[in-house]
Amino acid sequence: MWQRHERVAVVDFETTGMGPGQGARATEVGIVLLEAGVEVARFAQLMRSDVPVPPFIERLTGITNAMLRKAAPAEEVMAQAAELTQGCPMVAHNASFDRGFWVAELARIGVDASATPFTCTVKLSRRLYPEAPNCKLGTLAGFHGLKFEGRAHRALADALVTSALWQRIGQDAANQLAPSLAGAPLSVDLLHRVQGVALAQWPKHAAAARRALLHTSLPGL
Repeated sequence: MWQRHERVAVVDFETTGMGPGQGARATEVGIVLLEAGVEVARFAQLMRSDVPVPPFIERLTGITNAMLRKAAPAEEVMAQAAELTQGCPMVAHNASFDRGFWVAELARIGVDASATPFTCTVKLSRRLYPEAPNCKLGTLAGFHGLKFEGRAHRALADALVTSALWQRIGQDAANQLAPSLAGAPLSVDLLHRVQGVALAQWPKHAAAARRALLHTSLPGL
């Protein structure tokens, strides 16, 4: 189904707050590296930034300030993450959130990741699964029968279930877009363009979306 040798990195961050612009920092990163749809590597590390974790986030994630005091510095962890994912397009659930931390944390070590393409499984799910109750990761996991490996709201567990969701999205998008693909393998670029198709253009059988993909240059994130 997927193009041979095409790699994508599925990433998830746990953080101290909603965004770097509000002073929040990453506390944990989880990455699942896929090649042609097959997992080839995974990475997970707590990271120390010396920004305290609020009590409600400690309760949500189970990541405590005591745990982070023993963790490797954020700069060291992000250098490893950048090396693992070098040249890969990224996938995340609610990608604008994770992209913000990816760009901000890498900027601290002098890496400009602002041009890295991010594809969002929330945006894709809104187009492909309008019957789902909502597009929260836990809801979609239950909707598709996907199992968490470990505790939800920990970075690797969320990245793993997002990678499983990504695989399901690829399968369902390929089925809906089959006339446009004409037997060609699915690509990350195609799904990145699918997320840019307006919801109003994604009716049953995705006929209008197929036309848009064939004839329109669509914006990404």
